[in-house]
Amino acid sequence: MNKIRWGILSTAKIGREKVIPALQKGKYCDVIAIASRNIEQAQAAAKALGIPKVYGTYEELLSDSDINAIYIPLPNHMHVEWAMKALEAGKHVLCEKPIGLSSAEAIKLLDAAQQMPHLKIMEAFMYRFHPQWQHVKKLVDDGSIGTLKTVQSFFSYYNVDMNNIRNRKDAGGGGIMDIGCYCISIARFLFNREPERVVGTVEYDPNSQTDRLASGILDFSTGTSTFTCSTQLMPYQRVNILGTEGRIEIEIPVNAPPDKPTRIWLHLKEGTEEIVFDPVDQYTLQGDAFSKAILENTPVPTDLEDAINNMKVIEALFQSFEKNTWQKP
Repeated sequence: MNKIRWGILSTAKIGREKVIPALQKGKYCDVIAIASRNIEQAQAAAKALGIPKVYGTYEELLSDSDINAIYIPLPNHMHVEWAMKALEAGKHVLCEKPIGLSSAEAIKLLDAAQQMPHLKIMEAFMYRFHPQWQHVKKLVDDGSIGTLKTVQSFFSYYNVDMNNIRNRKDAGGGGIMDIGCYCISIARFLFNREPERVVGTVEYDPNSQTDRLASGILDFSTGTSTFTCSTQLMPYQRVNILGTEGRIEIEIPVNAPPDKPTRIWLHLKEGTEEIVFDPVDQYTLQGDAFSKAILENTPVPTDLEDAINNMKVIEALFQSFEKNTWQKP
């Protein structure tokens, strides 16, 4: 077998518009099935995307012995439940971020996964696979900007549709869970360690009760990370990484377009260098990396412990706001 046969659990927009087309371009991926609890929606998605198999329940898809791996773009509150069911059905799992609603829930998933060590499972932080981030990580690790001291991240969009899943508190909606998780992951990725303490401030929407504006400080002892995320601001994203001898600025850190070049700037005392990266689809790279780990039986790029630790920081930020003090994740 030189390709992993994928099944898609739900017709979520991110799957239809981003991930499935990306997987279909992968060297090691073959999307063969899609399921929805609404069979008509599954049939429409399958027709539009050229997927041969269609199921009207998630259970039917999981029982298909032709499928090797499952991609889960379900709402946040369904991630752990269906990841566990997929593992129990003998499938490898790539699950959208955040991995669950709490670190306790994510630990239950880890416990289940450890009982099936032959199966791979990974949280889908696709940005890490983009060449711009691979290059940035190398610049930081090689000391190109001196000692890393602080990471500043900003990520926002505008969505006041109270029926949208991102604005549903019961489904794990809100800014920190949806996009702030990237800011947290980016800082942990660059510092290559966990923050010792965090402090956060949160503004909640009076209708949805989800966080619509949140900021946080992560203290890594050797440096800090600050971020702001919002679901009700002008759409914008940017990351600045500052060291003792230089700064890296990333123009489109998370939603890098698959059809356009991306840019970063390396600012040093002697001048600024613009570094341009050819168009790539980071979702394709993620799918191929995960599929290759299955085919070669090697560790996945990021393990579940990483997902759990990201959740612990998210929880600590909310606790910090509630208790009005620094919190240790």
